Amino acid sequence: MAQPTNLYDTYDTTGIREDLTDVIYNISPEDTPILSAIPRTAAKSTKHEWQLDALAAPAANKVIEGDDATVDAMTATTRAFNYTQISDKVIALSGTQSAVDAAGRADEMAYQIAKKSKELKKDMEFALIKEQVQAIGSATVARALGSIGTWIATNGDAGTGGSLSTGSGTDAPNSGTDRDLTETILKTVIQEVYTSGGDLDLLVVPPSVKQVISGFNANTTRFGPAEQRVEYAAIDVYSSDFGDIQVVPNRVMATTDDKACFLLQSDMAATAYLREFQVSDLSKTGDSEKKQLLCEYTLEMRNEAAHGIILDINQ
Repeated sequence: MAQPTNLYDTYDTTGIREDLTDVIYNISPEDTPILSAIPRTAAKSTKHEWQLDALAAPAANKVIEGDDATVDAMTATTRAFNYTQISDKVIALSGTQSAVDAAGRADEMAYQIAKKSKELKKDMEFALIKEQVQAIGSATVARALGSIGTWIATNGDAGTGGSLSTGSGTDAPNSGTDRDLTETILKTVIQEVYTSGGDLDLLVVPPSVKQVISGFNANTTRFGPAEQRVEYAAIDVYSSDFGDIQVVPNRVMATTDDKACFLLQSDMAATAYLREFQVSDLSKTGDSEKKQLLCEYTLEMRNEAAHGIILDINQ
């Protein structure tokens, strides 16, 4: 059929209002597993220091009746340090942009602050997991914190030719031959951490490696009650011989090329803040409004022997 002559339809008119939903849909992930899991503490200087100690190894201990007491050897604590790193996000809006009626948000500046705050947290997560050595900085070079991988020296596994860092935050692990993660590798490092005195509670891995772990135990399929019609194909908690470990995928790790997995005792690391999250107005230089989101922080690796790292893992 054809339209009647001179019919006026939507193709002829110019006054139809736009159909724009008053909601903004943002699919970008904002989770930061490590930053959220480890505790917060305070830093008092750009060089943040803490003390380390350990018990003497077990040994035969028997004395004769009535013997004079012999003073045991004692060791002093050691000091470790990391430098604070400044991370920021800057927003600038023209006066006109602030005045117009924008869809999906009542206040453009408030919307941008909320968005950039989430981005800043993800940048901080990136700093913790990326192989980045500490740097004291200068008037022309930014200070840098030593990331997790630069601190772990006691417990870990690397591919052929690879090695762990020296554990001082000053050097990154050496890359080896890439390989798939196996349950044997995982169990070996878990045992190492336990023997060193650690009590693991968190295994943080790239998303693809999370699926590999879910295939452990000969890829055994796990079923729920028949009436629920559910097949469980994931391992979210790995119950090891030395305790349960939560397995957490980290989307930020997919953006790095370090190919590492972290085994953590979450209370044996912390984020130390010299300056907490803050929003400051920047000088007005014209018809615009500028704000800076900023925080200054570092990684406090309370005792690296409480953690483990698996390097050179295919993703």
